[in-house]
Amino acid sequence: MTTLIESEEHKALRSAVAALGKRYGRDYLTRTVAEGKPPTELWSEAGKLGYLGVNLPEEYGGGGGGIAELSIVLEELGAAGSPLLMLVVSPAICGTVISRFGTEDQKRQWLPGLADGTRLMAFGITEPDAGSNSHRITTTARRDGADWLLTGRKVFISGVDMADAVLIVGRTEDARTGRLKPCLFIVPTDAEGFQKHPIDMELNAAEKQFELVLDDVRLPAGALVGDDDAGLLQLFAGLNPERIMTAAFAIGMGRYALAKAVDYARDRTVWKAPIGAHQAIAHPLAQAHIDLELARLMMQKAAHLYDAGDDIGAGEAANMAKYAAGEACVRAVDQAVHTLGGNGLTREFGLASLITAARVSRIAPVSREMILNYVSHQTLGLPKSY
Repeated sequence: MTTLIESEEHKALRSAVAALGKRYGRDYLTRTVAEGKPPTELWSEAGKLGYLGVNLPEEYGGGGGGIAELSIVLEELGAAGSPLLMLVVSPAICGTVISRFGTEDQKRQWLPGLADGTRLMAFGITEPDAGSNSHRITTTARRDGADWLLTGRKVFISGVDMADAVLIVGRTEDARTGRLKPCLFIVPTDAEGFQKHPIDMELNAAEKQFELVLDDVRLPAGALVGDDDAGLLQLFAGLNPERIMTAAFAIGMGRYALAKAVDYARDRTVWKAPIGAHQAIAHPLAQAHIDLELARLMMQKAAHLYDAGDDIGAGEAANMAKYAAGEACVRAVDQAVHTLGGNGLTREFGLASLITAARVSRIAPVSREMILNYVSHQTLGLPKSY
């Protein structure tokens, strides 16, 4: 299958998800944010229709597809104005890691619920003193008999109030070298010693951000995902889909903003002709469309490589896709607001809130500067600067 031309199945999926998104739309998401509620109705319906678990194995209730299919779901919901941020986290990161490296018990316990939307999992990697540098993670797990004791702090963890568990990135001590190595644990949100504190954000989103405090959280041996000697491999098995899905999130948002601007420019008449007839308005919108389409091509390439099992190739492409989509999204939103002029800052047209939201795709889950570091060092072979 080529990534240049979508299959009929992908086109059908895109059309079906777009129809679902249109039924809910931006008004639904705006209302849930205003009420301080998660988008439960949309999440639940998307789960029942099989969209949340389209990337998960069929034997565990999923659709048997991959990140290529899941990225279509998120992009189309975003283009309709109602993206589900937790798609990036629950099925894409956590579902992928568990389906690739989890035990049979972990797969049976979690994957069917993640697929149909009845269970939700958050992901915890970022720490106060270890933002872009995952090697500085201080959340540690130590053995206590057959159990593990997990201690540490995490910040900017999305949707913990909606989640049944958090997939926590910690570190264990290597008995041979004494060095700390990454590992992943499934931590129930109702575990003793697990605390969550909301972070007051300027970002208007249905999914809230949290700081987590883990104080000797006792976990059974079965909470460890995969081999504690292969933590880095398992970690990046989740981080590459995260980057691809963040690209989908950004492309969807950019498409939504652009469509609003195009409709406005087509109808708004100030002098003798609609403002969209003027090249000063039309050309920047056309350029925004081109940028979004180019970003989508790289996202499709990254998803194809990942689904084909090429983790190294997918790593490079996923970073580039996330970078390109973030830049395209910010430019599209900015141009859309500018096209509407004063109306672009009103609640009625609903674009102003996207100015802040668009920045997320530049910052998270990895900054554009760290992606440029990656490409300059890994791809171009230049000396490492960090």
